[in-house]
Amino acid sequence: MSAAPIHLHLRLARKDFQLDVDVLLPASGGTVLFGPSGSGKTTMLRCVAGLENAQGRVAIGQDIWQDSDQRHWVPTCARDLGYVFQEASLFEHLNVRANLHFGVNRVKKPGAKDALDAAITLLGIGHLLERATQSLSGGERQRVAIARAIATQPKLLLLDEPLAALDMARRQEILPWLERMHQALGIPVLYVTHTMEELARLADHVVLLERGSVKVQGPVSQVLANPVFASAVGGEAGAVLVGTITEHDPVYHLTCVDVNGSFLWVRQRDLAVGSRVRVHIHANDVSLAISEPNNSSIQNVIRGVIDTIHDDTHPASCLINIRHHDQTILARITHKARASLCLAIGTPVWMQIKSVALTEQG
Repeated sequence: MSAAPIHLHLRLARKDFQLDVDVLLPASGGTVLFGPSGSGKTTMLRCVAGLENAQGRVAIGQDIWQDSDQRHWVPTCARDLGYVFQEASLFEHLNVRANLHFGVNRVKKPGAKDALDAAITLLGIGHLLERATQSLSGGERQRVAIARAIATQPKLLLLDEPLAALDMARRQEILPWLERMHQALGIPVLYVTHTMEELARLADHVVLLERGSVKVQGPVSQVLANPVFASAVGGEAGAVLVGTITEHDPVYHLTCVDVNGSFLWVRQRDLAVGSRVRVHIHANDVSLAISEPNNSSIQNVIRGVIDTIHDDTHPASCLINIRHHDQTILARITHKARASLCLAIGTPVWMQIKSVALTEQG
């Protein structure tokens, strides 16, 4: 039997918007709260943590943390959660080891030592244990903060833009650790971000917020192919597909990914053959043809059938969903190109994919 879902029904008046959400979220995996600054992502997270006194209901499976109708309220200190902020909140007078032990000693749960050891290994911070927190880089500080949160074995982990304060190099350093954490954790995660890269690499489920309201939500593959989401993110619109690594080409430094019997070549990654991976394809990197392309520098070509056609934010272009077996690829082309090719729902097409980004987990 699957675990009961997370139910968040929250209402809170803000100066610039009214938070009003009512969502059921998966009891496992990563849910990304996505949207521009001021859309209500952090406010929603703080309401879940009990740091904001909203009206409504917060139920983490069978645990009811808030029910306004029943006048029931569990204070933040009694909610079984881990919270990681944009800036790592470490105790500066304690070294890394002491920071980690502070968290697990506070909650006093069975198996605390094993959970702490697993968190240290998962986030790769064993070599930092005797370091002073002031000597850590921004990425190292966040890894320690996340390890401290998950070592407490919470029922829910809240991450509020944990990479926002880091420069690009530090973000790229910590993202692989977050991917591995995403794969290994058995607890649900609510992750706030406004960047597409983090969403594509870490989300199983997505909630798109706009001025405090939910515009669209669902599994990541469905949401990214949704025209509402695609219009909201503009040039960053795209699709996430799941595939399996079949081979590496050491001569040309490429890796081959099998996506439903079609093969995509990406820059070589140090992942084992047979690994399940995600590939992220931007809609702007997909062109369409009604006959099989030949003699092209574009190596990745997949056949599919047009599922839907929608207007884009600019009247010159449209967004086309192409079905490839049970997965969907999104293409952005001009209305003129669509008309000249006589493209319509049900038309078989060849997709030429100029660029593919591969992430570590499927």
